[in-house]
Amino acid sequence: MKIALIGYGKMGKMIEQVAVKRGHTIVARIDKDSTTADWDELKKAQVAIEFSKPDTAFENIKRCFALHLPVVVGTTGWYEHLDEIKQLCQSGNNTILPATNFSIGVNLFFHINKKLAQAMENLPEYDVVIEETHHTHKLDAPSGTAITIAQGILAEISRKNKWALSNDVSSESDLSITSHRIDEVPGTHMVRYASEIDDIEIKHTAHNRSGFAIGAVVAAEWVKDKKGFYSMSDLIGF
Repeated sequence: MKIALIGYGKMGKMIEQVAVKRGHTIVARIDKDSTTADWDELKKAQVAIEFSKPDTAFENIKRCFALHLPVVVGTTGWYEHLDEIKQLCQSGNNTILPATNFSIGVNLFFHINKKLAQAMENLPEYDVVIEETHHTHKLDAPSGTAITIAQGILAEISRKNKWALSNDVSSESDLSITSHRIDEVPGTHMVRYASEIDDIEIKHTAHNRSGFAIGAVVAAEWVKDKKGFYSMSDLIGF
């Protein structure tokens, strides 16, 4: 498979290593200093993997759509444009699989999180909070993964109306997310249900970033010959 990498930082380089080991070829490497000629190399690709920055991801996706190039997107912080991207994908017969986290383990965590939230809907004595920790280079807070976790809880627990960063919580109906940025932590996410009697916690800890890179390449392999808007749930099958 011929892959274009849009965003060639630490994650892009790790994805390249994984892709090459799996027998794929990198035909384009695009970063902030790339020229028009570099962007022209996208035409050689069968799929693009986008890990750039929140302020460039939206335009990068549209560039892929203009070439009808399937794109896997791992950048977060641009989701205010998600509805527009869905519309452009459908109207242009394009292909995209965006994910806040490509780790298979994290996506299993999302599934478990929703099931636990369903069980907690009728137990108001338990309050729920989210906590996430990432490396100091991460530009968005809370993480896209934490927001996905929050959305899973909000869909199931009616006493929570919206998520808010812990410093901005204004009522008991807010779902609090606490964000920490510490050195080179790859990513840790925890959901805690607390009552006067006991606490229940579920937690995912990434030991390194390789799980994200492997998941992104697997997603590219899966989506290459498809049309439409997909998620990791479609890939995994739940």
